[in-house]
Amino acid sequence: MTAVAGSACFHCGEPIPAGLRIHARIDGREEAVCCHGCKAVAEFITGAGLDDYYKYRDASAARADEPPRSDRWSAYDRPELVERLTRAEPDGARSITVLLEGLRCSACSWLADKALHLQSGVLDVSVNPATARARLVWDPSRVKLGDLLRVLEHVGLRPHPLAGEPAEQLALLERRTALKRLAVAGFGMMQVMMFALPMYVGGMERGMHEFFRLVSMLVCVPVAIYSGWPFYVGAWHALKARSVSMDVPVSLGIIAAFVASVWNTLTGSGEVYYDSVTMFVFFLALGRYVEMVARHRAGSVADALARLAPVTARRLRGGQVEDVQAIELAVGDAILVRTGEVFPADGTVAAAADGRVDESMLTGESTAIAKGEGSVVHAGTQNLGAPLHVRVTAVAGNTVLAGIVALLERAQAERPRLARAADRAAAWFLSRILVGSALVFAAWWFVDPSRAFPATLAVLVVTCPCALSLATPAVIAAATADLARRGVLVAHSDAFEALAKASYVLWDKTGTLTRGLIRVEEIRALRDVPAEQCFKLAAALERLSEHPIAKAFLASEASGATASEASIVAGAGLEGTVEGRRLRIGTREFAAAMGTAGTSIPGESSDGQASSWVFLGDPGGLLAAFRLTDPLRAEAAGCVGELAALGLPSAIVSGDAEAPVAGVAARSGIERFTSRLTPQSKVDELQRLQAAGNVVIAIGDGINDAPLLRGADVAIAMGRGSALAQTSADLILVRDSLDQLPGVVLLARRAQRIVRQNLAWSIAYNLAALPLAALGFVPAWLAAIGMSLSSVLVVLNATRVARGAGRAARARWTDPTPAGAA
Repeated sequence: MTAVAGSACFHCGEPIPAGLRIHARIDGREEAVCCHGCKAVAEFITGAGLDDYYKYRDASAARADEPPRSDRWSAYDRPELVERLTRAEPDGARSITVLLEGLRCSACSWLADKALHLQSGVLDVSVNPATARARLVWDPSRVKLGDLLRVLEHVGLRPHPLAGEPAEQLALLERRTALKRLAVAGFGMMQVMMFALPMYVGGMERGMHEFFRLVSMLVCVPVAIYSGWPFYVGAWHALKARSVSMDVPVSLGIIAAFVASVWNTLTGSGEVYYDSVTMFVFFLALGRYVEMVARHRAGSVADALARLAPVTARRLRGGQVEDVQAIELAVGDAILVRTGEVFPADGTVAAAADGRVDESMLTGESTAIAKGEGSVVHAGTQNLGAPLHVRVTAVAGNTVLAGIVALLERAQAERPRLARAADRAAAWFLSRILVGSALVFAAWWFVDPSRAFPATLAVLVVTCPCALSLATPAVIAAATADLARRGVLVAHSDAFEALAKASYVLWDKTGTLTRGLIRVEEIRALRDVPAEQCFKLAAALERLSEHPIAKAFLASEASGATASEASIVAGAGLEGTVEGRRLRIGTREFAAAMGTAGTSIPGESSDGQASSWVFLGDPGGLLAAFRLTDPLRAEAAGCVGELAALGLPSAIVSGDAEAPVAGVAARSGIERFTSRLTPQSKVDELQRLQAAGNVVIAIGDGINDAPLLRGADVAIAMGRGSALAQTSADLILVRDSLDQLPGVVLLARRAQRIVRQNLAWSIAYNLAALPLAALGFVPAWLAAIGMSLSSVLVVLNATRVARGAGRAARARWTDPTPAGAA
């Protein structure tokens, strides 16, 4: 049966506006609802196996998008707010990163993932409990952002869009609340232990003994209820979704011990466990607090970057300067950035000026960069020179700064392969804990009923696999944050595992081993067209390219004609029409393919130690040859040498001619190189190395490097490389320097060692603690300490990843002198 528009909403019972057709699929049938909010909630309820709610309810639910109190999530449906908070994805999708308040373990992240994937229009969800961040990708034509945020709140995880709310304030509020609960638990534990000690010693009159039990109960009440409340809430939401989280056995243990103690106190019989309850809650709260601090520290880098851009800007209109919100800026606006101010958006300098810009907050480069007319400036950087008039080219989520933050947040939201495996193991283990606890109780009931409850309580508490679920993400989050501070962005967290196992490095030449500051040193006209005219024709073609070679032609030919009907042939060159003339620029073979091969260039094959040749051709043959030079990076030889010392040999795969490639290889200390390679040939070379058992790092910067980077085990892109190369990369060197690479490899290897240590400790602890607790050798208070300390140990061990990665790496990261400069 299918309801029609105009009837009552299946979920809330309110009338459905005429002409509106939104349906929720309930038990295989379509039910009409009044809004997307009711659709999301109804489908979640039935999808989670709670459809009996609709059978036994005695009244309609509140409307999902219009609850009795103000609904803050409706504001996130406004197009202007969506544009500001989210980033554009392929095929019209949008993405956002949110901070999830109340996310504590891998089961919580599973619950969020399941709830969101039940919504139509959700394309991808990545949730990381180590950073409490979730990255959502959805189709805005099928589901609204407000609906997704509302669903997260519905399952007990209050979302905070990081671009819309100051994450620092949220973290401060979370810390304060956690400290209050921890303080109550700590004071309660000390007081209960004071009362418990005389009862353990004995020799006390019965009346005083009962009095101490009663006072202990009163002290334990705020600890069990107030300090333990977050565990109960987490367990309740997990059980509502028919799943088992870490909070379930924890809550069962606390509630069972507390209820049994209260009952025995009021009846005057049996044992009481107030000391165990208070210690359990205190050490659990302490462990959660340590985890929270580590999580905040891991997310602080992205939050700090996001705060770089100012909230206001000075817009120029009609010759007047007006102060506006930065979010009001649009592409094409003219803004004024005075000395000492921070750029609110990306743009280009619109008028001649003596500008100097501090880009250290984005690239780590300590020296101010000179900026003149036409120079590119970025949001978050600081103007140290004369006031600059800037034409805005990108705002809000489309700036370079926003892209860096998005990459970092994506890495922090992702779950590495090892973490996903640990999550599956923890989820399997949790369900077995509950079954095992029941078996332990039954076994002890037949052996010694008085020990059945203490043993069961110890099993529930001591075996909670919190440490197992934190073992990997805590390390990856710490390593990602540390690299970001040093100018290396991790786009994919799985890169750490592959980087630690890497055995070979493939280098691109231009813009990677060389600085990419290519200059046209010589122009040789090969036909009757003047050299100056040939240069203008070449510049018209190169204006369409992002390859470093294009900059050599545009540096002195910033304006002029642009080619039409253009196409880029990766690894060969460009073809297009300029002033009615069909032209090609690139390799000799590519340029000459339109006509005759033309004459050879004197010195073309022997002049390659510091230069290479680019050719311009038309249907009549070759028109001109351009000799280009590109200086080697000062740090290249030192970086290659240090990688070799780490057991990583190098090879160059380049599309350039043999002579210039050989020159760069000789000066950088690389013995093996291949030249004149197409993008596919580079991939073939990569696959040959991989087939021989190598784990290959590929480093490049251009469009023609994208296939190589996409196929590599670890892809590293230069910070000033093409957007396509960066999209294919696992790591991005924001400082556009190679001197960090040896340290990155050392850090990845250290991270993997610490991950293995954490996993080994977590597994060994659970395997050892379970039989001891089941046999009755572990009292409840000791179980609480053991479980909490195991989690704290894992988190504290994870913070070691950024320390001690080697003196050489630390010296390289902190010494401003480039490697090899000496």
